[in-house]
Amino acid sequence: MPIPLFNSIASWLLKKRFHQIELFLKYPGEVQQEVLQQLLELAGETEIGKQYEFDSLNSYEAFAERIPIVSYEEFEPKIERTRRGEQNIFWPTAIKWFAKSSGTTNSKSKFIPVSTEALEDCHYKSGKDMLCLYLNNNENSQLFTGKGLRLGGSKELYEDNGTFFGDLSAILIDNMPFWAEFSSTPSNKVSLMGEWETKLSAIINESIQENVTSLVGVPSWMLVLLHKALEETGKNHLFEIWNNLEVYFHGGVSFNPYRDQFQAILPRKNFNYYEIYNASEGFFAIQDRNHADDLLLMLDYGIFYEFIPMDAYGTESPKAIPLWEVETDVNYALVITTNAGLWRYKIGDTLRFTSTDPYRIKITGRTKHHINVFGEELIIENAERALEKSCQLTGAAVKDFTVAPIYMSGKKKGAHEWVIEFKKAPNKLDDFTQLLDNNLKSLNSDYEAKRYKNMTLNIPIVHVAQENLFYNWLKSKNKLGGQHKIPRLSNTRDYIDELLQMNK
Repeated sequence: MPIPLFNSIASWLLKKRFHQIELFLKYPGEVQQEVLQQLLELAGETEIGKQYEFDSLNSYEAFAERIPIVSYEEFEPKIERTRRGEQNIFWPTAIKWFAKSSGTTNSKSKFIPVSTEALEDCHYKSGKDMLCLYLNNNENSQLFTGKGLRLGGSKELYEDNGTFFGDLSAILIDNMPFWAEFSSTPSNKVSLMGEWETKLSAIINESIQENVTSLVGVPSWMLVLLHKALEETGKNHLFEIWNNLEVYFHGGVSFNPYRDQFQAILPRKNFNYYEIYNASEGFFAIQDRNHADDLLLMLDYGIFYEFIPMDAYGTESPKAIPLWEVETDVNYALVITTNAGLWRYKIGDTLRFTSTDPYRIKITGRTKHHINVFGEELIIENAERALEKSCQLTGAAVKDFTVAPIYMSGKKKGAHEWVIEFKKAPNKLDDFTQLLDNNLKSLNSDYEAKRYKNMTLNIPIVHVAQENLFYNWLKSKNKLGGQHKIPRLSNTRDYIDELLQMNK
């Protein structure tokens, strides 16, 4: 099919979907309740459906009262049975794919079930919606005159007891519809390569001659790829390689620490950045406006959403609320019920609503990735915003970082210890540390209270990481590429002690 014709057809089909999006914008509560009833009806004859008598649940209140909220660890025995070949335990159609979660650097892996319905009605539907929303906001876009450069996971799919597991990106690529492969680079063969550093060169070799119009991938790893492309071509910025680049679709980690670095190699004011929110468990939200910093929650992907206020999270019986009861500017832990058979599942992410008409969100962090050793309740959003403000005031640029507590010992007070790898280091580290501390105080009243007159916490300690410290640390754990992430905040010193040892 000629590229111009494909561009016209694809644009027409994607814009047509916008009318369906308008439906859940107008009737969000009704759409979500319909999703819940459909899930309950579909799974009524499963083992879990019979256990909780899904066929008698005719309201959200009955659903919430009867079915417990669970973590992965609590649901894992059912998943393991399915991985061994049993079916109809928590979802009626056969599940043969499991996304091996690499959202953390913990040694224990999670295996998230991926059903046919989740592939078609969630993951692939969201990919089309991402393009639909972008095209709706940019009518003169020439996106489909070229290809999207995608940077997915570096793990191949491995067969295990008749089922398959691997990176979600590998599962998606392996089952990809023709239209997506036709409009993407590199080839599936290269995308699924297992060795990260070899794969980088292969991606560049395949993509360098293509007319790339969009980029898709996690910011930290995309930067590695793009800098290598510039290095190998000897170019100063990416438009010298791909002149028609117009948008970068990014997700997986906060974009704020990387924004300046992308703008340096993409020096056009009209270049677009679009954020997405997806995970192994599902695809949840998409930026729906140019230059916005919040995301539209997608309500018709076969996922029913609930939210636990973070001030109640971790209590003995935390109460979740449905979408129609949420408020803006409250930090919530996300709970999902999905068309892959996860029932009232705590995904581990936290978010807050910026709007309830329509429902737009900002991702604020992870339920386990925060520091609250001293009652300071420091979340990732605070840390990244404080870093961003400190860099703006000092001209510094951060590549990667992690933070951990220094525990109290005897009369010695606690503190936070930072390891920061700078793209551009500040002239005076002490001044930068003072600014960072002050910015954290301005962003987090609990932190400010604990820092008052050094009552509980001393000023942070900041270590400058040697070049590629975090990269080499991930490499030592065989966790390069894909969706592997640096653990930003931790209540333990497990990560930071290893990093400091390597930084000597």
